[in-house]
Amino acid sequence: MTAASHPPADVLEAGGIDPRWSRVVEVGARTWHLLDNGPTLPGEPVGTLLCVHGNPTWSFLWRRLVAAGARAERPWRVIAVDQLEMGFSERTGEQHRLADRVADLGALTDHLGLTGPVVTVGHDWGGVVSLGWALDHPDLLAGVVLTNTAVHQPSGDPLPAALRLATAPGVLPVGTVTTPAFLETTLALAHPRLEPAVADAFRAPYRTTERRAGIGGFVADIPASPDHPSRVELDRIADGVRGLDVPALILWGPRDPVFSARYLRDLRDRLPHADVHRFEGAGHLVVEDADVAGAVLRWLDAARGTPTPPEAPTAPFRALGAALADRALDQGTALVELAGPRSRRASWAALAARTEQLARGLAASGVRPGDRVALLVPPGVDLTSVLYACLRLGAVVVVADAGLGVQGLTRAVRAAEPTVVIGIERALVAARWLRWAPTLVSAGPLRAGVRQALGVSASLDELAAMGRASTEDLAWPDADADAAVLFTSGSTGPAKGVVYTHRRLAAMRDAVARTYGIGPESPLVAAFAPFVLLGPALGATSASPHMDVTAPGTLTAEALAEAVRAIDAAVVFASPAALRSVVRTADGSEQAALAGVRLFLSAGAPVGRELLEAAALLMPAAEAHTPYGMTEALVVADVSLDELRALPAGDGVCVGRPVPGVRVAVSALDADGDATGAPAQAPGVTGEVLVAAAHVKERYDGLWLTEQASSRDAGWHRTGDVGHLDDAGRLWIEGRLAHVLVTSAGVRTPVGLEQRVQAVPEVVAAAVVGVGPRGAQQVVVVVQPEVFSHGPVVAGPALAAAVRAAAEGTEVAAVLVVEQLPTDVRHSSKVDRSRVAVWAERVLSGERARL
Repeated sequence: MTAASHPPADVLEAGGIDPRWSRVVEVGARTWHLLDNGPTLPGEPVGTLLCVHGNPTWSFLWRRLVAAGARAERPWRVIAVDQLEMGFSERTGEQHRLADRVADLGALTDHLGLTGPVVTVGHDWGGVVSLGWALDHPDLLAGVVLTNTAVHQPSGDPLPAALRLATAPGVLPVGTVTTPAFLETTLALAHPRLEPAVADAFRAPYRTTERRAGIGGFVADIPASPDHPSRVELDRIADGVRGLDVPALILWGPRDPVFSARYLRDLRDRLPHADVHRFEGAGHLVVEDADVAGAVLRWLDAARGTPTPPEAPTAPFRALGAALADRALDQGTALVELAGPRSRRASWAALAARTEQLARGLAASGVRPGDRVALLVPPGVDLTSVLYACLRLGAVVVVADAGLGVQGLTRAVRAAEPTVVIGIERALVAARWLRWAPTLVSAGPLRAGVRQALGVSASLDELAAMGRASTEDLAWPDADADAAVLFTSGSTGPAKGVVYTHRRLAAMRDAVARTYGIGPESPLVAAFAPFVLLGPALGATSASPHMDVTAPGTLTAEALAEAVRAIDAAVVFASPAALRSVVRTADGSEQAALAGVRLFLSAGAPVGRELLEAAALLMPAAEAHTPYGMTEALVVADVSLDELRALPAGDGVCVGRPVPGVRVAVSALDADGDATGAPAQAPGVTGEVLVAAAHVKERYDGLWLTEQASSRDAGWHRTGDVGHLDDAGRLWIEGRLAHVLVTSAGVRTPVGLEQRVQAVPEVVAAAVVGVGPRGAQQVVVVVQPEVFSHGPVVAGPALAAAVRAAAEGTEVAAVLVVEQLPTDVRHSSKVDRSRVAVWAERVLSGERARL
């Protein structure tokens, strides 16, 4: 038996821990070590955060939260305990079961005289212990915070592989006590790797076999079987959590080989009111990997505030699938899917029938309103029918772009937590092996043996047959229920899930119809999936051209003309990359087909006037428009080619005036390049663009911090774009907030400079990035020249001089050349400035780097 002690001075120093926070407390016959910032608080705290670590960490894990609570404008007392047998608390030599640990913690807080309000904070098995304390102290409890933990292990379900190995009889004592293998394995789960001094601080209490006995005891106490001594207490806590009605926050690291997504799903099911934030890239040691301390304090501040009630809807609600239902007897063409020999055409009647059958079939198969269904199907009849079937049933469709690549798509789909994936064969192969969802449905033929190998439960045809046999009446979903999770392109970081309700999707449809007059008399060709899928909602016949939707540059002029001819299209929509490919492949043979187009739209990234002019030559009768929007608000502003022709050059890309029903404001940038200004509409002020409209997203999915940042101005969505309004109310985009340069000469935005550089005859494209510390960044221009020599990456004297002349008024530190500037995967149009900046910094520091 070894009494509790204070950590060595070097350990406290490694964690920036004030020595006054380290306390040794005697509770009955036991001594505890804990960190407690109470003695150093300047005044009365708001409340107490009771932090409980897991295995094999100690209170050092919570050092940043202890410090942040002391520094907060309204301070919180933070008590981070070392559980008995762990950290620098007493080594009693006894086995502590889960019930013992909960009771021990209660005895400690009784001794400390803890009063409310108390918010518990737990990680790993400390999460379970903290919840046990929470259930036993309802009179003190004000909230719960959980980080990568679990409260339920179904009987018969295997433990995670890492824990199965650790709990194996022959492995447990050697891996957890005799050697530090379990400890070292846990420390290796940090992303990025822990600094050596921090890793040593975590090791400090566990240097000897005797001091690691508690690690083995914790592992032995994992209730993996129904008859385990701690199973009763675990079940008590798991059941009791469902009754907690206090605010809850779940902060999660998805890269966790121990507590996988199924444990997060279980927590969300038990705490449906909980706020959730997934820190992409973080793992099991999420408290080390991410700013958990800052997140907790922001959440506590938000919980104290009075939420702004949502504005009551003023427009009548008409479900997105209402037009399809209304035309259930119409034999006219609704949709044409052009795919070479696999091309298909569907009438309104056939599409409506297929949609209803699939909705009923999904219901018969066990899919319920609110369940999430990921759709990994190319645009066409199958995707349209199953998407509208899900909306009809009330299932939440999850749509992620295949162009994100396997890694990006896996991250996105797992984040959305679907129960079903509906996809073509290659998507189902990925879904099964990468564990995207428990249930798979095929949307097309499968090779022999594939269905059984993947465990595919049904095909769309089989679901439709089930639907035809079903007599169940389906109610239309509530207007304010979740309808879809749409993922952003990932051009400025990991793709984010954006949640839309049925009402907001309907408002998006109405905004498109109102702005562009698209309806039953406006057949639509769309080389961009969202607009194909809106066709039935708008009552417009639509066609998807023959192309690879993950590669917009595969659309040819011939394929576009074929799609226009197929439905006598009046409207064409294509991304800038697709439009460039159309212009590049045009040979004159397509002009007769394109001559009847009355409107063409291009959006998804800044669209140059030159590209619109070239496309206008192919569609001479069409009015050219470039909408401005984003996944979070599909249509925000619009400008026509005629307007662009009449405008002088400006600082940025003019995206036009807000469309009807949309308000735009700007939050001014401060001297540090941060958007701190209040929403305003004064002309000439550069700042972050804010949008308000009925069709703006409901929220970000599982990204509470991101949502708080984007909606911190009541009624407004912060877009992350930077720009200004001119005297006529037109919006000009100058770049992304993340790409703003802060130099010694002041704040600079990139797009205006890039436009001027791109006017240099030898330059095809340009990216303006900042290199060096923020506040003293150097402006670096990276250009893609017409002719790339595969020589030095530093531009030659003539090109460098021409670029500097174009950027007159801005000191350019360096001009670099690349063969190809990297662009986003969805539109192949947005230059990845963040990636370019990293490359430029490495090159200028003398490294050999690939872009």
